[in-house]
Amino acid sequence: MTSDDARKRLIELLCQLSIRTGRFELSSGGVSDLYVDVRQTSLHAEGAALIARLVLERLRDDVVGVGGPTLGADPVACSAAAHSIGVLGRPVHGFLIRKEPKGHGAGRVVEGMENLPTGSKVCVVEDTTTTGGSMLRAIERARTAGLDVVQVLVVVEREEGAVERFAEAGLQLESIVGRAELLEHLA
Repeated sequence: MTSDDARKRLIELLCQLSIRTGRFELSSGGVSDLYVDVRQTSLHAEGAALIARLVLERLRDDVVGVGGPTLGADPVACSAAAHSIGVLGRPVHGFLIRKEPKGHGAGRVVEGMENLPTGSKVCVVEDTTTTGGSMLRAIERARTAGLDVVQVLVVVEREEGAVERFAEAGLQLESIVGRAELLEHLA
């Protein structure tokens, strides 16, 4: 299967499993006519494999870790880490970023740091983004933990301001699929 075929199949699965139309309140505080619950696809066996492949194919050569804000990024990061040796021939470790420090134990905000020495180059991922706020907060937490965020990638970009917000922060947001492509497939 080519990368284009994998991407087309991912769009089919997203439309089948993850897309709902109607009126929805978003975590960004906005309202949308399109709800995208990528977890339904990223937790599906085929969907997880497709997402892992497409994320890994886009990673910079110097990236050694992939992770993002829990809960949306967790299946993306874990499947990418699990498939990294098979797809890239090298390990890419996963990490998870909590919203708040763990209330017991080591009190960590970023899990998986044992595999990523300070200064490790990483890609922050997310399942979907609207305005980019939660991803930008996660990037700051990763940097505070000592990671060097060199790439930012989202499975579905809702095309509602995140790209511009990342550009203002000096970052380029890459996406696998955009809102327009999903709507085109649904039509």
